[in-house]
Amino acid sequence: MAETGPVYQRILLKLSGESLSGKEKVGIAPQALDYFAQEIKKIHDLGVEVGVVLGGGNIFRGLSKQAERMDRVTADHMGMLATVINSLALKTALEVEDVPCRVMTAMSMNEIAEHYVSRQADRFLKEKKVVIMGGGTGNPFFTTDTAAVLRAVETRADVILKGTRVDGVYNADPEKVEDAFKFDTVSYLEVVKRGLKVMDVTAITMAMDNNLPIIVFNFGKTDNLMNIVLGQPIGTKVQG
Repeated sequence: MAETGPVYQRILLKLSGESLSGKEKVGIAPQALDYFAQEIKKIHDLGVEVGVVLGGGNIFRGLSKQAERMDRVTADHMGMLATVINSLALKTALEVEDVPCRVMTAMSMNEIAEHYVSRQADRFLKEKKVVIMGGGTGNPFFTTDTAAVLRAVETRADVILKGTRVDGVYNADPEKVEDAFKFDTVSYLEVVKRGLKVMDVTAITMAMDNNLPIIVFNFGKTDNLMNIVLGQPIGTKVQG
């Protein structure tokens, strides 16, 4: 299977913060961290250049009940800091797997991470270092989905791979609607028109403007990430 080699040279992996929490639904589960690192190592060993953007919902989300009485800007800044915590945790797990990596942040935090500069991120990626990009876009009112698309465009990634707990994009929530059907491929405009829960409209529009494909897949299934990189038709592909 691996003889044909990867079909993507550089990818941007987008993962939610909640997926790091495992069964606990909050905080960071060591088993989830180990799994993340092991799956990323598989594609890194194939020579794929890997960028990662993590959410922060397992610790704090700007749009949440916790933040109801907070100023939105403050709440979003707290959410951005949560993504940095997750990024540092993933970095540690990757280092245990002997995968070279760097954490870069949208806000200056020189004592714990490097400030994100697209040219520097590009250089690290070419050096086969996994680049974990924390802090969102560095601005409130933007989601980590939008941050993922922005970073993918800036670093000229071939594709965004969005890991979720379902195996693709459905016309309705498959965990609630029994006869929901899965799309194998869907256009950017169809995502917006149908209100499909792939990414927010800002992120989808940016991906469309830059002709950047998005593959939504079940990250919880072992080897799914590697098989997508090797060209297998897994999940749902969002494209023009």
